[in-house]
Amino acid sequence: MPRTRSVQRRLLILAVCALALPSLAGVSPERLARLDAFLDSYVDEGKIPGAVLQITHDGRTVYHRATGFRDRDAGAAMQTDTIFRIASMSKAVVSAAVLMLQERGALLIAQPVGEVLPEYAATRVAVAGDDGGYEIVDAARPITIRDLLTHTAGIGYGSGPAAEEWKAAGLQHWYFGHRDEPIRETVRRIGVMPMDAQPGERWVYGYNTDILGALVEVASGTTLDEFLATEIFAPLGMTDTSFYLPPAKTDRLAVVYSRTPTGELVLPEANTPFHGQGHYVAGPRKSFSGGAGLLSTTADYTRFLEAIRRGGGPILSRKSVELMTTDNLGDIELAPGLGFGLGFGVVSEPGVRGELGSPGEFNWGGAYHTLYWVDPVEKLTVVYMTQILPAWGLDDFGKVRALVYQAID
Repeated sequence: MPRTRSVQRRLLILAVCALALPSLAGVSPERLARLDAFLDSYVDEGKIPGAVLQITHDGRTVYHRATGFRDRDAGAAMQTDTIFRIASMSKAVVSAAVLMLQERGALLIAQPVGEVLPEYAATRVAVAGDDGGYEIVDAARPITIRDLLTHTAGIGYGSGPAAEEWKAAGLQHWYFGHRDEPIRETVRRIGVMPMDAQPGERWVYGYNTDILGALVEVASGTTLDEFLATEIFAPLGMTDTSFYLPPAKTDRLAVVYSRTPTGELVLPEANTPFHGQGHYVAGPRKSFSGGAGLLSTTADYTRFLEAIRRGGGPILSRKSVELMTTDNLGDIELAPGLGFGLGFGVVSEPGVRGELGSPGEFNWGGAYHTLYWVDPVEKLTVVYMTQILPAWGLDDFGKVRALVYQAID
């Protein structure tokens, strides 16, 4: 009899432990383990230097793992708290800041940008001619803040018809970490350049969110780094997110590698801003790039995305989140099955895209080969980070997505 009670007690303990397993929370731990093998194989085969993947399901982290190297050449292992350059993943954070200012009555996203930043009151557009040249015409209407949020302002990264003018002005690259000037000054010069398209004409990816960052500074009366730190990072507990790396955290920053067209991982050329640790460590620390300047961890960025998934608290209202994560493009097409909200890509038809997911998913990524998506239907948040620029021929994004969804019960 005592032995029977002992066996019963053990069974009870096992049953209680089983209740805590991810499988009973809607995720299979056995299937999640397939991610381990996949990511490890990509490190072993030299396809990626290392990576960190974090998966949150229904508010609970069910997977958070580092593999490979933060610095492959130094033999420094990747850790779950490694800090990454997140590039265009900065855009969603700054877009949220703009919506916060609307909620406080400091601006309306429907208003012309020129009412806040005067150099955008009357912009110009470069129109390509049949002879390979172009003519410059006045914009048909003022650019609105909403145009910037949706990337329909006609403002690219300086590669449009007037590319040589943008190049001569030093405005043909999204990397701002090396600039020895406030972002407001850079944005002032962008405003007088010939734009790539008429406002509202088509989706053009470019400096839109950098301009929004300068707008946040003017509308809030403080610098962008201070506004984000006080109003978003502190309330959400994002202690490792900033525009420039604190000196004490230098040994946590992942090194950037380049993948050649033949599939070899190498360090970037020494004369590029991506060589070594870059200007986000030792730069002038003056240019707060809302479009591409933030550094973060998978845990910090998950906190931001989870706040949005749950309705915005404590930084935004539920209705602002609904607008941000709804396709705002109307008749403008971004890609089959994919629209764009206010700072997020938005999936309308997963079947048209041919990828696993759900309608209403919002997502984006960064130039250093980082990726995130949020699936509100499955209550799923995924953040995947590595550091490769460029990332020729890699298929890890699609495979990570497939392996995440196959683990959902």
